[in-house]
Amino acid sequence: MAAAGQNLAVVVHKAGDLRLENRPIPEPGPNEVLLRMHSVGICGSDVHYWQHGRIGDFVVKDPIVLGHEASGTVIQVGSGVTHLKPGDRVAIEPGVPREVDEFCKTGRYNLSPTVFFCATPPDNGNLCRYYKHNASYCYKLPDNVTFEEGALIEPLSVGIHACRRAGVTLGSKVFVSGSGPIGLVNVLVAKLMGASAVVVTDLSASRLQKAKEVGADFTIQVKNNTPQELASKVESLLGCMPEITVECTGVQACIQTAIYATRSGGTVVLVGLGSEMITVPIINAVAREVDIRGIFRYCNTWPVAISLLASKKINVKPLVTHRFPLEKALEAFETTKRGEGVKIMLKCDPTDNSP
Repeated sequence: MAAAGQNLAVVVHKAGDLRLENRPIPEPGPNEVLLRMHSVGICGSDVHYWQHGRIGDFVVKDPIVLGHEASGTVIQVGSGVTHLKPGDRVAIEPGVPREVDEFCKTGRYNLSPTVFFCATPPDNGNLCRYYKHNASYCYKLPDNVTFEEGALIEPLSVGIHACRRAGVTLGSKVFVSGSGPIGLVNVLVAKLMGASAVVVTDLSASRLQKAKEVGADFTIQVKNNTPQELASKVESLLGCMPEITVECTGVQACIQTAIYATRSGGTVVLVGLGSEMITVPIINAVAREVDIRGIFRYCNTWPVAISLLASKKINVKPLVTHRFPLEKALEAFETTKRGEGVKIMLKCDPTDNSP
């Protein structure tokens, strides 16, 4: 059972209005578990909701708790839950279909229009002391996988899903546009899946250095390059045009670069979300049979990510550069907004100082 007391949470009320406030401790339903949260990463989407009050059609109309990159400990189970028990350490998959529809039946449940998703209006997230979640989307962590690694499965899943959609395989030459957390997990996954060379671009020299640390073979610091000039630099470094480009910024010029840079017959996967309408060299892509694919979050990734972390085939620990207690969440959000570090982790359990 949850300890008596209140449930400190990070809540966005509207654009520019972020607060720490206490909320009731929730009671789990028959197929849910109550979790004492441990580690929750701050995502760019959390900052965007705070700064702008919306992302596309998802608008903050009522206050919501932020946070969706998370892990915690089971402290109470619903009557129908049999695979988890109090004391289990779990990673949380934030997207839960509300009904079994055609997308669920084909294994692409992330595309279900009825999906519940943590910290996406109107659904609350898990940046709080106590949180309840569908037990089927809580995955037990092996003893050698830390809470922080468990929380990082969420961004890692974006990389797994993107590289799957891209078709990365043995010997692939890959261009990753953007060296933020999502760009970095794509570097990690592409190398693990057999990419022989990965080149990364970014504006930030420090983030490019981090890309080198996690396995990038080449980096390019973007300055005043045109898309065509940058595409030429990518080709020069790789010795050929890459078969696969993973675009993680959503910036129009970067998407243009991605198309120009990719080898004829290759694939561009768009991960970053930017403006709804952009201008791209579509005839260039069509004439060269460059496939353009999108991804929406991820699906079927938590089990494989846990296996990779447990076997030490992949190391996400270098992504965490800052840690804050939940009580200093507003300071943590300001730090993220300034673009400092890579992944900022909030520690929600004051009784547990483990990573």
